[in-house]
Amino acid sequence: MTLRQSCFYLLPLFLFLGCNQDEKHQAVRIEEGISIASIADASIDSTIVNRVDTAITNGTFPNIHSLLIARNSKLVYERYWNGKDQSWGVELGIRQHSKDSLHDIRSISKSFVSACIGIAIEQGKIRNVEQRVFDFFPEFSKHDTGLISSLTIKHLLTMSSGLKWNEEVPYDNPENSEIKMINSPNPVEYVLSQPMDFPPGKVWKYNGGTTQLLAAIIEKTTGKKIDQFAKEYLFQPLGIEKFEWIKYPGTDLPAAASALRLTSRDLLKFGLLYNNGGKWMDKNILPAKWIEESFYSYVQRPRGGGYGYQFWTWNDTINTRPITFVACIGNGDQRIFFDKTHDLVIVTTAGNYNMWDIEKDAYALVRDYVYPAIKK
Repeated sequence: MTLRQSCFYLLPLFLFLGCNQDEKHQAVRIEEGISIASIADASIDSTIVNRVDTAITNGTFPNIHSLLIARNSKLVYERYWNGKDQSWGVELGIRQHSKDSLHDIRSISKSFVSACIGIAIEQGKIRNVEQRVFDFFPEFSKHDTGLISSLTIKHLLTMSSGLKWNEEVPYDNPENSEIKMINSPNPVEYVLSQPMDFPPGKVWKYNGGTTQLLAAIIEKTTGKKIDQFAKEYLFQPLGIEKFEWIKYPGTDLPAAASALRLTSRDLLKFGLLYNNGGKWMDKNILPAKWIEESFYSYVQRPRGGGYGYQFWTWNDTINTRPITFVACIGNGDQRIFFDKTHDLVIVTTAGNYNMWDIEKDAYALVRDYVYPAIKK
């Protein structure tokens, strides 16, 4: 067996699903604040889900590192595979992934920043999403003219800023706007100095710079950089003890849009927090109204689907079932999928960075194996 083929099996969780143990109901237990139950109790056919391991180890679904499935707010499937990985573009080689491994989540970082905005509003640090962006940055008032003057927090959250921005070229291309922002002397001013292509609120365009502005608003209103604010008001309440938020080269400024590293279990905690209306272990961390607003489609994306507060939305039909998906999405096949109808939260991590044409990606894995296994 090669290193790529070896994987970590969580014996207490699975009791080896492939050994027909799935038909035996197990008592729910708690690990790291996560309720864990048997896959049989979730009405999921393990004989189908068990084929995932073969499909990943034989390369049908390339370089997937983890798959976690929660149903009815309980973790019922968790598995890890070794594979080639990176840390914010730095090659790490083949890594042995496990429940304790930090992993790039790339643009899922944006959804965490969105959560921090919701917390800051609940704290009264920010009035509401309709506040003008330039109200927080009087030092850049020279740019506060024309269409950009009406730019609000809501426009940043929904990526409908109207700013001229290009993240459609690869991230190793110096013309990529996020790369230009990273290399600029002042990322915030770089974003605010961009020309406008459209009035705010009219057109969706992917823009990591707007997430950096959201993080800067957190710092302006709370006195804490995004990593420290998240640690105090989001990570610690969720029991997230280990994380890394990589900073711009030569600075102490976290790269808000793409540089957070977490474990897969901690991604699941974040997913369950949203799935449960902002509650974690009977504690309110986020207002339920903020969750509802975050999952709403405010603008339509050019290639289909909508966009909420740094969350993606779309509809699909799988095995004749109409599905409404909300998702956090990160470069390389990092995903958190939400399906309220079937009470599912699904987490994947992978190492397919900047590989945009993979047909058998994380979504295909969910479509081909998870949904066919759902009995009801």
